[in-house]
Amino acid sequence: MERQPCVYILASRRQGTLYIGVTSDLMARLHQHRTRAMPGFTQRHEVHRLVHFEMAETMDAAIAREKQLKAWRRAWKIALIEQENPFWEDRAVELGFAPVPAHPSSKTPATIVHGS
Repeated sequence: MERQPCVYILASRRQGTLYIGVTSDLMARLHQHRTRAMPGFTQRHEVHRLVHFEMAETMDAAIAREKQLKAWRRAWKIALIEQENPFWEDRAVELGFAPVPAHPSSKTPATIVHGS
């Protein structure tokens, strides 16, 4: 994928914490998020799963779309994601990235077996 303005949404897990960002190089930016190269919100909240992205003609258009999405209600953001990605699959895998591990809060607790 060549450098092109893009707005993207990352999620910690399905229905989890969301992050909306803008970049001119999606591949490089995803690498930064996934390797935790930059401290901040996505690192603290383990938000690394690419669930939605949109290419834009110009960086100004991408920034305007980012601002628009950030102003939306959470339900609208979820509807946007689920319109094309109903299972919140990691779209970065389609771009050649390894899958991210499950978010800690997504893991099911071990089954407790009670004695008889």
